[in-house]
Amino acid sequence: MANRSYLYSADSMPNEAEIPQRIRCISEHNWDIPLAHKLMVGRGTTIVPSMIWNPPIGIAADYAEGAILLRGLLRAVGKGLEEEAEFTECVARTTAHLEKQQAKYFLLETGEIVSMTGDDPAASVRRLAYEDIPDTVAKAEAAIAGQNDDWLASVRADWQQHFASFYSEALYYSFPN
Repeated sequence: MANRSYLYSADSMPNEAEIPQRIRCISEHNWDIPLAHKLMVGRGTTIVPSMIWNPPIGIAADYAEGAILLRGLLRAVGKGLEEEAEFTECVARTTAHLEKQQAKYFLLETGEIVSMTGDDPAASVRRLAYEDIPDTVAKAEAAIAGQNDDWLASVRADWQQHFASFYSEALYYSFPN
């Protein structure tokens, strides 16, 4: 079985007492937390209780702002991939799914990924939420503004790893509505 990061949306954040009423599936990605997931939880990022595991290793963020950030980077990446039909299809599927599953918050479940390192999961999520994700957002913002061409070229060269995750209404961990 692959370890995955899971991305959901909901109109409220999980808390110690309960998980949100309606959780929509967005995406899952094998063996890593991809760039796209990091960008989607890159605005208003906060650590929340996991909806799947016991430690507080979930990450919540503003849905609308995260989606705007991702779409901006996809446009910048696409400027070098105009002839790449697979990229164009990936962007169309991703953006259509994000529109359909829209809510107030993105909810990123990190448990399977942070457990692979052997480090303390809560400490790993703090580093992810408050160091790695803000650094990634800053690089993306600079690239969108035309100020980080080398980073943008590296993302463009490996776009499948960054953006071609599994987007679906049903993930390995889905929640009844």
